[in-house]
Amino acid sequence: MRGLRPTRRAAAFGSAGLLVTATLIAGAVAAPAANAAGTASAVDREAKGVAVAAAKAAKKGVKWQDCPESWGLEKPIQCGWVTVPLDYAKPNGKQIKLAVDRIGNTGTKKERQGALIYNPGGPGASGLRFPRRVTTKAPLWVNTSKAYDFVGFDPRGVGHSAPISCADPQEFVKAPKLDPVPDSEADKLKQRGLAAEYAEGCKQRSGAMLPHMTTPNTARDLDVIRAALGEKKLNFLGVSYGTYIGAVYGTLFPTHVRRMVVDSVVNPSREKIWYQANLDQDVAFEGRWKDWTKWVAQNDATYHLGDTQAKVQAKWLELRATAKKDPIGGLVGPAELVSFFQSAPYYDSAWAPTAQVWSKYAAGDTQALVDAAAPDLTDTAGNAAAENGNAVYTAVECTDAKWPTSWKRWDRDNTELHRNHPFMTWANAWMNLPCATWQSKQYTPVDVKTKKGLPPVLIVQSERDAATPYEGAVELHKRFKGSRLITEKKAGSHGVTGLVNPCVNDRVDSYLLTGKVGKADVKCAPHAMPKP
Repeated sequence: MRGLRPTRRAAAFGSAGLLVTATLIAGAVAAPAANAAGTASAVDREAKGVAVAAAKAAKKGVKWQDCPESWGLEKPIQCGWVTVPLDYAKPNGKQIKLAVDRIGNTGTKKERQGALIYNPGGPGASGLRFPRRVTTKAPLWVNTSKAYDFVGFDPRGVGHSAPISCADPQEFVKAPKLDPVPDSEADKLKQRGLAAEYAEGCKQRSGAMLPHMTTPNTARDLDVIRAALGEKKLNFLGVSYGTYIGAVYGTLFPTHVRRMVVDSVVNPSREKIWYQANLDQDVAFEGRWKDWTKWVAQNDATYHLGDTQAKVQAKWLELRATAKKDPIGGLVGPAELVSFFQSAPYYDSAWAPTAQVWSKYAAGDTQALVDAAAPDLTDTAGNAAAENGNAVYTAVECTDAKWPTSWKRWDRDNTELHRNHPFMTWANAWMNLPCATWQSKQYTPVDVKTKKGLPPVLIVQSERDAATPYEGAVELHKRFKGSRLITEKKAGSHGVTGLVNPCVNDRVDSYLLTGKVGKADVKCAPHAMPKP
């Protein structure tokens, strides 16, 4: 699901992405009714395996120390490792290490309420920068940081946590790539070949990890991290794909949840994970793309790209055609344009910068667009991170659920959708097509629902979110009884808790500090519109 990863294809559903104890003795973990492993007995073994791993982690704790300099995390942030089983059905089998970091609460010992663990989305995004909200004095998090240690982690397969790979990073980012919108059956055949090659690359480079790259396993890892931190119950903030981790965690470990905020929600319905969710995303992206191009037109005095939405759209098609005929700077074709421009439908914060780059190009500054949209082959670390993020994204979505294997179905669904939703549809299809030829086991998604002991969960969502359409929040709200839904009306930025909107911010603070979700759902006016 595009939007779980960082925005640049070569660079999360998140970025633009980009979405989770009372006791620690074996058998104390609530056994899930639905599984990521196919049979009741397997689920039971995994439930017991988590309890075993969590008990070990609670006993061992985390050896905190200064973070490696290359991680870019300044003091007093500390880093450490939590050991988890690769396969929870075999808790004493192969182990992997997960990178975690933390910063202590800024208030008094009396004010402290425990650790708040964060996941920013993906699949494939790192949460290690979360404690920097304290060191950088991010104003929205001042109150919460008085009460909580801020804890981030690299999920399994990501970054420093047994990272996986599906392709050579330098090859992965090379440009220009094929135009996502096919002109012929031959074009489709080429893309199908690339997708199958990518799936094969995942198997060759990371085959042993693939069967275990699932959302339920990340939720289990989260419970082991909780135990390693010495926390009886989990406080969790999940954004984008992180909301799905939270939804699955809440289902598997209802009595282990203390407070949970989910922001910009992946639809947890089994019917949506993940094929249909991506199709839904294409529709939502088209709507938000129109919101942005309308805003660009309203600010034509600044950008000079057209004074109506139709004129701006025509300018986009013209740019796309130019790049297709002759890639800009030899590097930026239609695929690179979509990858760069998709940040605007993702985030309001990208509206003005994206329009500015486009405006410069239209005025003759080609280099501005090349710098923004083309890969930098000298940035080997960044390219490795981008390739890793995409590998995890693909592995988790392909492994979490069974995907259609019939090309006829993919072709029919995406051809039909593209007619009225052309901005993202084919680009998203090719990104996910490796799942059609995935060479590792695919599971049945967890049946997300309320179980005994689950406390009220706070759900936050904007109405016009492109990456995680609004219906996902409504669906989780129905499934988690006692939850509250805060809706930001007439807004569409992805990741609402990071925006200045007192109607939202005050309620998130109140919930994290007091546990109170309020008597009813709330509809908030939108945050301030971007300024040109």
